Amino acid sequence: MHLKTYQVSMEIAGNTAMWTRPDTGDSPCSYPAPTYSAVRGLFESILWGPAVLVIPQKVELCSVPQFHSYATNYGGPLRKADSIKKDNNYQLFATVLTDVCYRLYADVVPNPNKAHLPESAIRWDRQTSSPGHAYQEIFNRRLKRGQSYATLSLGWSEFTPSYFGPFRDTTRVCTELPDINISSMLRGMFQKGYASPYQAVYDTDLCIHHGVLVYPERGDCL
Repeated sequence: MHLKTYQVSMEIAGNTAMWTRPDTGDSPCSYPAPTYSAVRGLFESILWGPAVLVIPQKVELCSVPQFHSYATNYGGPLRKADSIKKDNNYQLFATVLTDVCYRLYADVVPNPNKAHLPESAIRWDRQTSSPGHAYQEIFNRRLKRGQSYATLSLGWSEFTPSYFGPFRDTTRVCTELPDINISSMLRGMFQKGYASPYQAVYDTDLCIHHGVLVYPERGDCL
């Protein structure tokens, strides 16, 4: 069955971003552009609703990727048991992006898997003849007002944006960028929407061409 799609878009910028490459280990390095799941998370941070699926389409780079060394004290649950017991942090080194700006695009469709939706989402879905259109309208209103469902972040939670909202007239896509090839890029780990099981999925042979990264279409997992 063909699901009617509705488009949403937004611009986001910030001083620092980290789109972690899983293959870079305990001194992580960022991809030059946000992952598919990160883009989905940014849209859902403005407006989240389990009755719809947000399907990222592409990201436009409006700043040249600049990598920078970064260090922070880590005190999270991935420390060794002895370090947690003694309340000892350790210094985490990373390679992050600085002065980033992106234009993000996504399609919105009704969630075809309603088996695991919460009751509130099922009620909303029944009362709405076009959940994708409703999401689009509410999203655009919230974006213009600067409202969000959750705090937006550029990868890591401490990297909050300096701007998010509609496209600005002063922003332009870096079409002069040389091609940036990405041999493997994490797509996501929970790809079927609300309450979906863990499944790490990767896209291969991607390319940022003229400053634009287009996410591949996949029928096996949205």
